[in-house]
Amino acid sequence: MTIKAFVIGHPIAHSRSPLIHGQWLVEHGIDGSYEAIDVAPEALPGFFERLRSGEFAGGNVTIPHKEAVFALCDSVDPLATTIGAVNTLVVRDGKVHGSNTDYLGFLGNLDAATPGWSDGPNDAMIIGAGGAARAILVALRRRDGGKVHVLNRTLEKAQALVAEIDGPFEAHGFDAFPQLAAHTGLVVNTSAIGMHGSRFDWLDFALLPKATLVTDIVYTPLVTPLLADAAAHGLRTVDGLGMLLHQAVPGFEAWFGVRPSVTPALRARIEATLEH
Repeated sequence: MTIKAFVIGHPIAHSRSPLIHGQWLVEHGIDGSYEAIDVAPEALPGFFERLRSGEFAGGNVTIPHKEAVFALCDSVDPLATTIGAVNTLVVRDGKVHGSNTDYLGFLGNLDAATPGWSDGPNDAMIIGAGGAARAILVALRRRDGGKVHVLNRTLEKAQALVAEIDGPFEAHGFDAFPQLAAHTGLVVNTSAIGMHGSRFDWLDFALLPKATLVTDIVYTPLVTPLLADAAAHGLRTVDGLGMLLHQAVPGFEAWFGVRPSVTPALRARIEATLEH
């Protein structure tokens, strides 16, 4: 019997997930399918009834449904609750279980690209205090390191985020960067800065240690202005595409029973679909 999985969103045509999972299905010779399904917000409850009927083994959830599916799941993983979003659904015995694999994607990307990146006592810096920042805080909390500084244009929003998630976290405005830079070993951009060519006018890369790793969680464009500027200053950089690939691994394993690998060939196939 064909095992069926999906990604739902609205719109959904842009999703690369069917390419990723489709390649893995072929590689492992699995009788399965993975399709993109456009589900409007008002149609979500009806789609969950299809899930409970056993039509699918599970699937992924993307914008704008990552928060809305909370109320529809029969159970939600505690980490997904902390992050405030569900991106993976698994159906067992007619019940739908929600989890979030974004933090695993973030860690897997950095581990693969720069092994040993989390060794040592260096502090980390997260730029932005929205939903994406929550997943990165959860990820960094699972690694023993230094403090994690959340920098946001609006200090109050950073303070609210830090107050919600327990950990060695501190909130700051952008003006704190010069004082924090010397002890920073990792910079993560989770904000919209860098999209559509925008740049950081307050971030002086010369103040960061030469061993600092800079990463951006967006992957369109693959080389964001942040990464380009960091590389120009001789800093190590990791783009966001690997996070997309690695976050897909746990779901595929749960639905199809095989743990796939993120290979250079898979990355090359997905990278070829991106605008450079």
